[in-house]
Amino acid sequence: MDLRIFTEPQQGADYDTLLTVARATEELGFDAFFRSDHYVRMGSGDGLPGPTDAWITLAGLARETKQIRLGTLMTAGTFRLPGVLAIQVAQVDRMSGGRVELGLGAGWFEEEHKAYGIPFPKERFGRLEEQLAIVTGLWETEVGKTFSFHGEHYQLTDSPALPKPAQSRVPVLIGGHGASRTPRLAARYADEFNIPFASVEDSERQFGRVRAAAEAAGRPAGDLVYSNALVVCVGKDDAEVARRAAAIGRDVDELKANGLAGSPAEVVDKLGRYAAIGSSRVYLQVLDLEDLDHLELISARVQSQLG
Repeated sequence: MDLRIFTEPQQGADYDTLLTVARATEELGFDAFFRSDHYVRMGSGDGLPGPTDAWITLAGLARETKQIRLGTLMTAGTFRLPGVLAIQVAQVDRMSGGRVELGLGAGWFEEEHKAYGIPFPKERFGRLEEQLAIVTGLWETEVGKTFSFHGEHYQLTDSPALPKPAQSRVPVLIGGHGASRTPRLAARYADEFNIPFASVEDSERQFGRVRAAAEAAGRPAGDLVYSNALVVCVGKDDAEVARRAAAIGRDVDELKANGLAGSPAEVVDKLGRYAAIGSSRVYLQVLDLEDLDHLELISARVQSQLG
């Protein structure tokens, strides 16, 4: 099972902090560094020093790391026009030497749109479907040919469809809990399906829907990677788990029920239950970005136990 580090910088982190975590991610042998795409903090805290932009951050990290994959869970479709997003992601992919992945979602947090003057349309899912068609269509267009698209929300005419990413195909992640439209989109466009903050039982149910949608679309269900995103809080003993839980304002019992929390052995056991229902990748939501000892413990005592 792949373990990836997943950060929430809108809660309060500057670029230097993210760079430190990304370098630790690489040095400790994790598979990837991912970040959220938000502009306003959620819950408690002051959010200082303020938000960082996801793709500007990843462009910087692309030049300052060498091996880890880099991406978003999830880029908000409301933040960027799809043609511009295709250019941005392709450029960062080339800057990284082909290590970028694009998680793309509809956008959901209305407060941040109001705070920064970003339109928040009522119908976002239809826009997301067109965005996926445009971004992937631009990348797939042969060099020397043009791409056009005429949809309800977006129109492109004779786009040169440049630049191309370094990878022949940038992996596209789609995720969520939706029972019908989300699996259908994943079956058509995704290389990976991710379900965030879900139990083993709910994950198994949603993975089944995506597998069924893929097969209905004439695609082998095994073509997709199935993954989870879960908050992580590991300690060598109960006192360390409690200290780390308190630092992120969470209750230990709640974290054990809804995330990956406890001793390394407890976390390895729970990861095994996710693996048993087909999850081959877990994004570890790390909320205290100053606690690099946490990453070291997970690398040494959790990651080392996984096949």
